Amino acid sequence: MINYQLNLDELHVLVDEISKKFQNGVIILRGDLASGKTTFVKVLALHLGIEDDVTSPTFSLQQCYGDKVFHYDIYNHGIDHFISLGMLEELDKDGLHLVEWGDDKLTEILDSAGMKILTITIEKLDDNSRNYEVDYAHA
Repeated sequence: MINYQLNLDELHVLVDEISKKFQNGVIILRGDLASGKTTFVKVLALHLGIEDDVTSPTFSLQQCYGDKVFHYDIYNHGIDHFISLGMLEELDKDGLHLVEWGDDKLTEILDSAGMKILTITIEKLDDNSRNYEVDYAHA
């Protein structure tokens, strides 16, 4: 695991690093409410040249940006509901899949299917800075 302690205006440094190493697969985003999971997705989308309005898919479950960036939020319904809707098949599409609130169960399922997984745990340090713990173990 690699830790990055960054101010929000420095997040592009982490996004640049990740986009060089990880262009296809699932990025699981973990962290408390308001830790910056959706902010990470916004900065990544901008880095990839996507100008769509990036919002949390809390109530819609999935947002698509362009044809290669997919954003999911399983906070309200959990992983079992996500699976029951057949959403695991979506994660097999070519592109980057960013899943907010993914847990160990999701990691185990995706790992057993041989999918590439990157896990980022975000900890809010103050209003402007975060610690990003990046785990490339399944990438």
